[in-house]
Amino acid sequence: MVLGIGNTLLQDEGAGVHAMRQLQSEFADYAGIEFVDGGTLSFSLAGPIGEAECLLVIDAAELGDKPGTVRVFRDAEMDRFLGANRKRSVHEAGLLDLLAVAHLTDSLPSRRALVGIQPGVLDWGETPS
Repeated sequence: MVLGIGNTLLQDEGAGVHAMRQLQSEFADYAGIEFVDGGTLSFSLAGPIGEAECLLVIDAAELGDKPGTVRVFRDAEMDRFLGANRKRSVHEAGLLDLLAVAHLTDSLPSRRALVGIQPGVLDWGETPS
């Protein structure tokens, strides 16, 4: 599963969704790849995440680097990064919460990675900077 998350109304906050949509258009013919627009996350994603064998999450992330910088966090490294950088969110669920549900139900994807993209502009607007 390729899961793009973020708010596409806040410019670079929507980087994960925009990147997922681009990958979806380029790899639409590949069988077995599910592309999911996770938007601003909700607990309704717990089921699909738990059913995925592999999970690739793309999201804007505070990396402490210049805008547009991309870092990949795999498996336990992803878990540590999310735990250390827990976002305060008004959304129903955070990614760390969804992975915790998968872990508790023994359905955590065996292979998982987070592609973090350093945002530059988080103002209102639908076009990334």
